[in-house]
Amino acid sequence: MTPYPHHPQRHLDLPFDVSAAGRARDATSRFLHSAGDLGQPVPPAAVDVAVLIVTELVTNAVRHTDGPCSLDLVLHEGLLDIDVTDTSSVLPEPRQPHFNGSGGWGWILIHHIARDVSVTPTPTGGKRVHTCIAVAA
Repeated sequence: MTPYPHHPQRHLDLPFDVSAAGRARDATSRFLHSAGDLGQPVPPAAVDVAVLIVTELVTNAVRHTDGPCSLDLVLHEGLLDIDVTDTSSVLPEPRQPHFNGSGGWGWILIHHIARDVSVTPTPTGGKRVHTCIAVAA
């Protein structure tokens, strides 16, 4: 993650269980709503987009890895950097979406609504999935 020492940031270590996505979703919503108190208001539609991306990334980390993950958020210059770090070195791949609700849409959706999507290995053998979205009012 790019350091932005004077910008609002949030780090959250998440458990390896079904509560991870909900915790990440709640933390993201609270973080973005509190940005208004710092003079950086985020419109409700941008909060919804950020929460959707965070939910998808954390759900994928829990579903497709064998350990905990973490969430990092940084708000800067009307943009929100979202990083989800997990324990697996396996890169995410798009898969054929299923119309029965069993998945395949998340990675495609993220690529369509995020400004930037990248995946980098971590020194501990996992990976960091980075996205960036516009959140300026």
